[in-house]
Amino acid sequence: MLEYVKLGGSSLKVSIVGLGAWQASGKAWGLDVEDEQIVKAIIRAYELGVNLVDTAEAYGDGHSEEVVAKAVKEIGRENLVIATKVQGGHLRYDDVLKAAENSLRRLGIREIDLYQVHWPDPWDQVPLKHTMRAMERLYKEGKIRAIGVSNFAVRDLEEARKHLSEAPIVSNQVKYNMLQREIEEEVMPYCRRENITIIAYSPIAQGALTGKYSLSNKPSDDIRRHNKLFSDKNLREVSRLLAVLEKIAKARNKTVAQVAMNWLLKDGNVVPIPGAKNPKQAEENAGVAGWRLSEQELVEIDSVLKTISLDFF
Repeated sequence: MLEYVKLGGSSLKVSIVGLGAWQASGKAWGLDVEDEQIVKAIIRAYELGVNLVDTAEAYGDGHSEEVVAKAVKEIGRENLVIATKVQGGHLRYDDVLKAAENSLRRLGIREIDLYQVHWPDPWDQVPLKHTMRAMERLYKEGKIRAIGVSNFAVRDLEEARKHLSEAPIVSNQVKYNMLQREIEEEVMPYCRRENITIIAYSPIAQGALTGKYSLSNKPSDDIRRHNKLFSDKNLREVSRLLAVLEKIAKARNKTVAQVAMNWLLKDGNVVPIPGAKNPKQAEENAGVAGWRLSEQELVEIDSVLKTISLDFF
């Protein structure tokens, strides 16, 4: 049974496991990705209690938002918490306002529940004060219900929060999984202290934590085939962790991916948003909730994690 939590200091109540819709951006995730199946996946996730659906204007140049819109029509707008993002190249004041209008149109809705800055702008150096003033204007106008960010370090969070007077930042969407834990040093403690929910994308490390891939079976899609996670060295390292996860999964009648994602729930301020290409994957994702790894299992996992050394060069 799914549990629900509030996003930061907002009134938004979301399922403890959401659904990420990056897959709905065309064929970049593989030739087996079909819009119709993703719509069915979102509907199935909702039937199982998942109400948070995350997308972005950058996913397939808006295509993901259009796919999500089809699911919204089937499910009913009032039943979903819809999160989307303005990309890092659209952070000037007027561009943020225009991007929000375009996202509203593609999604077929009047109000975005959680509007997020997808990443800080490292190229044009647009000051965050312009971006956040535009975000707050959208909030005041009722076009968005809450403000979030994505891929923000603590220094970015502090700068962004400084320019908001009426609306808090309620979430920070960041990469977080057993293999990529950089946020644990600074971002996670800060967000916990400041009541900012961590939304974890890539919670199964793009599939590296499913047991599906190996030295003889590497991903071939455009997104993953250049990911260093799937190098020979890293796959050998990850195989030792997978052996432990497989043992726990078998004992609990769960999948390896479910064990890997449930691990993210141990600290209480993390909402993973795994993707789903089809209803079966949506069902697997929903099965992450309703149980917790034991202290003994967490110690066993931590013991092997300490021995793993990944190489991203």
